Amino acid sequence: MTTSKTSAAQPGAHSDTRPDTPAGAGARPGKTAGYRASALRAVEIERDAIDALSGRIDDHFERACEVIMDCQGRVVVTGMGKSGHIGNKIAATLASTGTPSFFVHPGEASHGDLGMITGQDVVLAISNSGNTSEVLTILPLIKRMGAPLISMTGNPASVLAREAVANLDVSVAQEACPLGLAPTSSTTATLVMGDALAVALLEARGFSAEDFAFSHPGGSLGRRLLLRVADIMHAGDRIPRVNEDTPLSGALLEISRKGLGMTTVINSAGDLVGVFTDGDLRRTLDRSIDVHSTPIRDVMTRNGKTIHDDQLAAEALNIMEEMKINALPVTDRSGHLVGAINMHDLLRAGVI
Repeated sequence: MTTSKTSAAQPGAHSDTRPDTPAGAGARPGKTAGYRASALRAVEIERDAIDALSGRIDDHFERACEVIMDCQGRVVVTGMGKSGHIGNKIAATLASTGTPSFFVHPGEASHGDLGMITGQDVVLAISNSGNTSEVLTILPLIKRMGAPLISMTGNPASVLAREAVANLDVSVAQEACPLGLAPTSSTTATLVMGDALAVALLEARGFSAEDFAFSHPGGSLGRRLLLRVADIMHAGDRIPRVNEDTPLSGALLEISRKGLGMTTVINSAGDLVGVFTDGDLRRTLDRSIDVHSTPIRDVMTRNGKTIHDDQLAAEALNIMEEMKINALPVTDRSGHLVGAINMHDLLRAGVI
């Protein structure tokens, strides 16, 4: 006798009453805690690796800084694999903080790029094992041209460490990778050591925010650090100004005409003696003063804040924010009035 097959025995024919859910949603109960535990363990291991670096800012580190400070050329960073990726970042950080630097791939160096290195340069070679073959291949040639070698290794007894004038120890107790294979803690330690080196050199050179801006001229950072007050201030006939004998009503007309929410006040010699703002007007009206007969010198603010035309626009912003004001008279270094600037000028220029 032939029996019919049930729908449960036919692939794809069984009933499923579960509602449609996003892939993976609710499919692995308890996995969230596992993800978090793994991530927290990785963070803790890498934090320990960074903490261990404090004891390695030693004579070798100081020697590395001295060699780089004495360098007449550039710092050439090299490294293979993940060390190469970290080396690229270290080279970029050095270059942007006052230490001319670039990265050379060790494999490409063996096929012509070694010509980018001169005896006036310093070579910073990165290798966790200290025995990376591509790096060791170019080592004799670096030595031959006389370029000082600084190494960053996780093995102070390695060939690379022994041949260096200074070895920066970036060894770690363990990788965050549970297999101990993927470079994780070791690359983090190397990156932090590179940052420590860059910062130490930056401070030794007296590198300033303005110096930093010259290597970052693009975008808002460049505008904030390079733009001068003279570049965006109102000058000439656009400066709101009245003589100190001008009645308050005349000063109000000048404020309206120039649209900066203030007017400067000058004496007969043309020197800046005060300023009158919208805030001063509100305080003046509370005193029931006759705006047609009261001279501006009686209600202006004397010895108010000013800024020099050769100062950074960002400094004008700092003064305005600190003093809770919206505009500033601009003077030259001799104290003569040369312009005026307000918060809207800074906003239009992208300083804010």
